[in-house]
Amino acid sequence: MALFILKFTFQKRVKLAQLLWLLSWLAVVAGILTLGMGVYLKMELRKRSEVMDNTEIHAVPNTLIVVGLVSIFINFFAGRICQDSLDISRFPKWKTFMGPYLTGSFLFSFVMLVAVIMSYAMKGNLETSLKIGLKNGIRFYKDTDTPGRCYQKKTIDLLQMEFHCCGNNNYKDWFEVQWVSNRYLDFTSKEVKDRIKSNVDGRYLVNSIPFSCCNPNSPRPCIQTQVTNNSAHYNYDVQTEELNIWMTGCREALLSYYMGTMNTIGIGVMLVYILQMSVIICLRYLQTSIEGVIGQENTECDTDGYLLEKGIKETFKSMMEKVKTVCKFNQVESMPADGEVEKATSDS
Repeated sequence: MALFILKFTFQKRVKLAQLLWLLSWLAVVAGILTLGMGVYLKMELRKRSEVMDNTEIHAVPNTLIVVGLVSIFINFFAGRICQDSLDISRFPKWKTFMGPYLTGSFLFSFVMLVAVIMSYAMKGNLETSLKIGLKNGIRFYKDTDTPGRCYQKKTIDLLQMEFHCCGNNNYKDWFEVQWVSNRYLDFTSKEVKDRIKSNVDGRYLVNSIPFSCCNPNSPRPCIQTQVTNNSAHYNYDVQTEELNIWMTGCREALLSYYMGTMNTIGIGVMLVYILQMSVIICLRYLQTSIEGVIGQENTECDTDGYLLEKGIKETFKSMMEKVKTVCKFNQVESMPADGEVEKATSDS
């Protein structure tokens, strides 16, 4: 027995076709927006690829780009079907196409739902990528003369100034790496020699930070050197001078920025998913209601429209049987080919 049956008069079928035509073109526009969101997110991730470690985080924008492109084509054909549905003589040419088309559209909408879930679930991968990428970025900050790392300093400085952050976790990360290049160190100086000798790895570690960590809103000139030494500066307390430098780590700042962007995109794609499902449901009702008119003399008669021709269990079983039939057919086709190969081998 068919499920979710609705009665359609001729006027209702016309209104349904008009509504579906409008929804399909809205879905085309939504597909273009989804494509744009995917391209925008991919560009944002590539813009700061130097402080990211892996490419797994590009799965979300890549999925959005594919979903957007497919959505444009699928809903374009839905609009064409709506136009032909008003002419019964032209609609039968879509009959054999409608089954695979609706199945493909439903599977596509499932992929769209997966993209929404991925946009919310990628926080862990993004955080790990930023943690490793920023750690390496800070470590290579001084390598302005090394090929491939020439712009690492500029990238980190612009990043800290733009996102009002400092270091990976916080400003203390700069105390653990040598971020001053050897070319700017005076190795004849006793202070430099003693500082390098005091470190096991022979690095020049200082209690200071780059200028890009300074907060321009600070009422006093930025204190970059001996940041944690209260006695080195007049009327200074590192615990209360929060305006002097950015206290937030860049990993936290970037994670908040990207997750905010992805959450917004996720909401947008979810709305597109709802719109896409509305198109599929309306198209199914239009298909089944018009099929009841084909072959009848009175094309303006009342017909029934439904979503499923059988029950949910029966529909699922029939789909599984079709899949098994296709699999068995492929196996049968491959067996003679193997037999022919063996026969040819034995003859030779």
